[in-house]
Amino acid sequence: MSKYLERIAEANERSREIEGQLADPDVASQPGRFKELAKDLASLRPVVGIGGRYEEVVRELDEARQMSDEDDPELAEMARGELESLIEELANLDRQLFEIFIPKDPRDEKNAIFEIRAGTGGDEAALFAGDLFRMYVRYAERLRWKVEMISSSETPGGGFKEVIAMINGTDVFSRFKYERGVHRVQRVPTTEAQGRIHTSTVTVAVMPEAEDVDVEIDPQDLRIDVMRAGGPGGQSVNTTDSAVRITHLPTGLVVQCQDEKSQHKNKAKAMKVLGSRLLDLETERVNAERASERKEQVGTGERSEKIRTYNFPQNRITDHRAGITLHKLDSVLEGDLKELLDGVRSVMLAKMED
Repeated sequence: MSKYLERIAEANERSREIEGQLADPDVASQPGRFKELAKDLASLRPVVGIGGRYEEVVRELDEARQMSDEDDPELAEMARGELESLIEELANLDRQLFEIFIPKDPRDEKNAIFEIRAGTGGDEAALFAGDLFRMYVRYAERLRWKVEMISSSETPGGGFKEVIAMINGTDVFSRFKYERGVHRVQRVPTTEAQGRIHTSTVTVAVMPEAEDVDVEIDPQDLRIDVMRAGGPGGQSVNTTDSAVRITHLPTGLVVQCQDEKSQHKNKAKAMKVLGSRLLDLETERVNAERASERKEQVGTGERSEKIRTYNFPQNRITDHRAGITLHKLDSVLEGDLKELLDGVRSVMLAKMED
């Protein structure tokens, strides 16, 4: 408790100081300085607001503990009843302050690039890859985020061998970064005559959108091939050399894009994915180095780890990292992801703090 009380006091003092500066006519005449201070004040408001109640609860807890030792049985019983609710409220406030004070990931504000691929399970895995993609799209639509298709490889049954897309919005990567890993589905395929449950897997990779300042790509390190696009997309797509494949020679990374009719647009999208993959590789390298100094590597999203199970017969979804089980798989697949994502995020942040 003491560490939060001290930081809350610092935030209150800094908030009062900024408010005084904003009231200064000289500062008001400097738009740049005024905007900077206003932004700093806005960042402190969550701490001041939650911290104010946190301080009140700490005081009320001390008073309730003292009252619980009173000789008056009724007074002591009433105090013990208040203790339980105050302890619960303090724990909730503690979690909120923990998330506020934890060091921010500079990538959290970025857009996210999704790469979803069918794993083991053949056609059923491809169908579930499509289900997962639509789940993320529906969640993004609820938040009015924009989904931009980059590349896809569909199967005759309506699934995806692979689908790559970018989601644009506010703090997208912070919401999705713990989705990376192996997602396992257990259900009865429509082609299964005897009603047996099959298990299939889909891999999900989530990367922050790379900007020019994040990663520098030497044009001499690239081999760019153009070709005629295949599959659905319209006559002009299939009869012109619009598809683009870019190979990053030092790493061997290959990115292909053919969803646009314009070769220029396909190249731009492919470069965006390549930049994000290179940034992801560098991030994983740094995380691996840090992990060697700790007992356990946390939050790097190893793709071999089965992070979640989707059980259709039981309408159940279980996240194995967070220990969360929800019996509303149907609504989750319709984009109702908030409870699940919030729960996973809290657990993963707590592990990082440990």
